[in-house]
Amino acid sequence: MNIIDFENINVGYDTKIILKDITLKIKEKEHWAILGANGSGKSTLMKLIQSEIHPRKTNPYKKEILGKSNYSIFELKKELGIITNDLHNYFAINGSFLTGYITVLSGHYSSVGVFKHQDFSVEQHEKAKETMKYLEIEHLANKLVQEMSTGELRKCIVARALIHDPKAFILDEPTVGLDIKAQINFIKMVQKLSKNCSIILVTHHLEEIFEEIQNVALIHNNTIHKSGKKEDILTSANLSEIFDTNVHINVKNNRYFVEEIY
Repeated sequence: MNIIDFENINVGYDTKIILKDITLKIKEKEHWAILGANGSGKSTLMKLIQSEIHPRKTNPYKKEILGKSNYSIFELKKELGIITNDLHNYFAINGSFLTGYITVLSGHYSSVGVFKHQDFSVEQHEKAKETMKYLEIEHLANKLVQEMSTGELRKCIVARALIHDPKAFILDEPTVGLDIKAQINFIKMVQKLSKNCSIILVTHHLEEIFEEIQNVALIHNNTIHKSGKKEDILTSANLSEIFDTNVHINVKNNRYFVEEIY
């Protein structure tokens, strides 16, 4: 099954096209990075995947997610663990009074917090505990969101999505706001998740692209400029083009980094 199967999609706002001729196929169990400069259209692609915006009907196109062209948005978001900075900020502001455990438990109903009308079974409570244990965040169970670091809250939000055993996690610039130690810990956690589901990492940071990610798509000039195997796509020439500056890319211990800007 394909997690994402897009062909010839145009999408935008009002009369302005933001992304054009988008063609992208991501198979189940594959791990991808979607890389592009600021303003390249990564956020618009995220909204397309979440069905917050829809293709323009100006040309024949294909848009299937998890093998379906028609689906319930509510059910879709259970099967795709979508982690965005908007979601993180919403919890930080509107869920500051919640504990880590309640944050995770609320994933069962995709709510922010829990309410009297929501009935949680023993199994649902056990799943929340199991998920927190798997991500090694049991120590956050009784900690309030307002007392958490950025990295701690983000892990709780990931656990909240993991409640549903999603087929893929889609992570939008997931290390924004994290210090170096928190970045390393978060990426290690995502590597652990990659053993059981697809990871789609949307970023402009090479250092976030960990070893298990073997496929890369580059966004440039409002489209998927190039896509394919990591070793073929993450070249100095390609990245110099999409970031509009001359860079030299090197690889060490299966991790890519910018060695020189000139």
